[in-house]
Amino acid sequence: MIVKGLSCDASAPQRGMNAIYKAFPIIHELEELNKSYKDSNFLGSDSVAVTQLFFKTPSSSSIPDECTIHIDRRISTSKELNSIIKEVKGLKGAENSKIEVISFSKPSYTGVVYPCKKYFSPWILDKNHMFINAAVETYKKMFEKEPKIDKWTMSTNGGVTAGIFNIPTIGFGPGNEIFAHGPREQIEVNQLVEACKFYAMFPKRLSK
Repeated sequence: MIVKGLSCDASAPQRGMNAIYKAFPIIHELEELNKSYKDSNFLGSDSVAVTQLFFKTPSSSSIPDECTIHIDRRISTSKELNSIIKEVKGLKGAENSKIEVISFSKPSYTGVVYPCKKYFSPWILDKNHMFINAAVETYKKMFEKEPKIDKWTMSTNGGVTAGIFNIPTIGFGPGNEIFAHGPREQIEVNQLVEACKFYAMFPKRLSK
């Protein structure tokens, strides 16, 4: 979301319109919007968060005339992109702002560029799907106990494989997601070894 202001010399800020100040009410509204979401299904609740803030100004002694708010919006049920944009556009102070959906267009290791909007539908694999049945049987054979079939709160590459291309996808890995992208991110070596055993065994079980 891009919020516009009016630049002037910082010695007389009243002559301009500080774009950062104009962004404050919107940021507060986004925080309150996140609190309003409730669990709606197996995937839990929606969420919204401000993750980055950028500004433009002629100099460090000038009033910023533009402020960009980077919003991370997660959805637990399929929603039209336009309805999500409309929701944000309806926030207090956001009426005159510009909302852009970021595109991903970085080249792959081969140099191929496959541009796409950073919008991925949520997805759920049926609990009786052959992938899940094979994963359960692999887990029980490897670890001699019942697995917990659940979901991750965070997003994964499954947002593309399953969410866009409808390729059956499951998630299994070492570590605990509560540490993801945080200062205590960690994986126990033993969990990494055990996960590798699962990866080696799963295709064989799936092929039966």
